[in-house]
Amino acid sequence: MTTIHPSYTIFILIILMLTGCQTDKLERISYDSQVAGEKRDFYLYLPNGYELSDKNWPVLMFLHGNGERGNGKDELGFVLMHGPLKEAWVYKRDLPFIIISPQLHMFGMDETASYLQNRDTTMIPQRLEEGVPERTPYSSTTGIMEGEKGEVAEYITLPNGWERVGKDLLGMLDYVQENYRADSNRVYLTGLSYGGFGTWQLASSYPDRFAAIAPVVGWGHPDLMDPIAEYEIPVWTFAGGRDQVVRAKHFYPGLNKLEELGHNDVRFTTHQDLGHDTWKRVYRGDDLYNWFLTHQLSADSLDS
Repeated sequence: MTTIHPSYTIFILIILMLTGCQTDKLERISYDSQVAGEKRDFYLYLPNGYELSDKNWPVLMFLHGNGERGNGKDELGFVLMHGPLKEAWVYKRDLPFIIISPQLHMFGMDETASYLQNRDTTMIPQRLEEGVPERTPYSSTTGIMEGEKGEVAEYITLPNGWERVGKDLLGMLDYVQENYRADSNRVYLTGLSYGGFGTWQLASSYPDRFAAIAPVVGWGHPDLMDPIAEYEIPVWTFAGGRDQVVRAKHFYPGLNKLEELGHNDVRFTTHQDLGHDTWKRVYRGDDLYNWFLTHQLSADSLDS
């Protein structure tokens, strides 16, 4: 086996930085879906410098929203519509994470949801050979900005959501940790809208796997909070003040439940001027990614 001398690796990295060359890579990984009994693919992003270093990299799993579901094959590209993978691959941002980006099954929703029926592959953002595409503006919003008191919403079990594929998602994590230089102490989870709800549910079901979570425009019900509090998973969740789809007031009961359980490593940010696509500002910024990198599993978590 050929060994690359560390000084040579550093030299190559400096040359690539000076020339502006991208060394990142986007792979499609095939897996057997336990819930569907079929072959599907997920995206795996390897960051700049991955192939030229021998260090272990943090892992970020991203769960998309309802409009990006598909068959995990020729429709997989729709998961590039929003989120960290779009930022890293399409906009060529230097995000230092291995990114796992799966696609949720249709589960029959394409038969009833017009936004799934009317989409086409021309909507999928493409990585340009030179430069990056223009950013899309935020969606227009109506109504004045106003605060809302918290209230317990009816326990929403989203139809055919990410909770149905939990074992598939854990299988992806296991595969990446076994076959790539992944840091099992720094595995992070985030998702938007449907994926925000899925983030709460997956973290509640497998609380020992995640060093921090960030549900975006998706609230967590109080019933999900006990395992998250027990494992003291750091949480940063986001809402849009003008979001008429997922209302900010429904976040408070779950967050207050975490504090009642003694878990205080919780952040809640409301972008009062934005609607449901608050995720655009969240993932376009640096704060969330920097926050993730400040967290890793504690020794107590690893021993449990």
